Amino acid sequence: MKRHRWAWRNRLAVYLTALFATLGFILSPQAISKTAPAPTQELRGVWLTNIDSDVLFSRDRLKKGIRRLANLNFNTVYPTVWNWGYTLYPSPVAAAAIGTPKRLYPDMGNTGQPDAREAEQGDRDMLQELIELARAKNMSVIPWLEFGLMAPANSDLAKRHPDWLTQRQDGSRIVKEGRDPRVWLNPFHPKVQQLIADLMVEIVTQYDVEGIQLDDHFGLPVELGYDPFTVKLYQQEHQGKKPPKNPRDKAWMRWRADKITNLMSNLFKAVKAKNPKALISLSPNPADFSYEVLLQDWRTWEQLGYIEELVIQVYRQDRNRFLMELERPELQRARQHIPVSIGILSGLKNRDVPMDWIQQQVEWVRDRKFAGVSFFFYETLWTSKTESLDRRSHTLQTLFEQSVQRPTLAKKS
Repeated sequence: MKRHRWAWRNRLAVYLTALFATLGFILSPQAISKTAPAPTQELRGVWLTNIDSDVLFSRDRLKKGIRRLANLNFNTVYPTVWNWGYTLYPSPVAAAAIGTPKRLYPDMGNTGQPDAREAEQGDRDMLQELIELARAKNMSVIPWLEFGLMAPANSDLAKRHPDWLTQRQDGSRIVKEGRDPRVWLNPFHPKVQQLIADLMVEIVTQYDVEGIQLDDHFGLPVELGYDPFTVKLYQQEHQGKKPPKNPRDKAWMRWRADKITNLMSNLFKAVKAKNPKALISLSPNPADFSYEVLLQDWRTWEQLGYIEELVIQVYRQDRNRFLMELERPELQRARQHIPVSIGILSGLKNRDVPMDWIQQQVEWVRDRKFAGVSFFFYETLWTSKTESLDRRSHTLQTLFEQSVQRPTLAKKS
């Protein structure tokens, strides 16, 4: 009985294919599976990190990685350049502030000493190598300050400049990220502000890059901000009153968020003064979470013109939550005058993301005419315990069949 049903369905499929061909259509698996055609401009990006990934650790790995991405018609890479309290490129700014000009391997131990492999890197400039390789494949490079205002508790940065760190009311500084102890640089401290500005200016002036990107770590966990420097600054502006004991006091939250907005303004101006063509990109969490948890008021930053590319991290595991984030009013407003793309989780070290789910998210993003997608992160595009490399690569090739240009900044109305 099943065999007869399948025979009947096959005959019907042949008939419909012939009918649609007569009418000028082509019925194909690809046409059926896609809900929207690929646009003529689209961000096809991927973040390159040095955590759970080795693509940055040699020129040969970089060359293979860029070639693989170019063959799959990616057009943008976001390499981390500020991670674990160190720069990943030779930096005079970092050398002066931290005592270490670069450290490519993350410090996974508690000794504060670099990985033994670091010496093998010598004076290698990973960022310059990446730019040369990407340029040859017509790919854009936008360096990414992955740790933002965060640093490992045992980093040279934290040890050298304890007065640059902020704290809770009880004086504690450690904020756990998973199992890792982190500290946060005080965004209100002038020397911290100068360090971030100098790093950003250094990158956009010393390297031929399209821009620079900050992310969700450019903010402040809401429970912090009770360090002596910040308390004194608050008192100067509030007739000697101390900050509210409740870290979620609305006025106290707004005061700190506005100070971070002022810092963002200064960073934008500093970069543009040295390289007007450098794009300011931001990859935050959704807006409500960003503000309530990290005092990052990127809605205001976008409205004031401090963001020229937005790549929202929408790392969701179910359809309704994913689509709900795409409909947020702040995204609809922003996309009227700047490229707004969606960050998609392609996997984590111990968490596979099925390629079917990745493909579905890309199609939903296209249906709603966003500027494109970027995947977090490079290594997980290919590695999976349940799917083959061929399977994952083939799906990406199907999604990105033709090469296209990344979207450009539209003029504001």
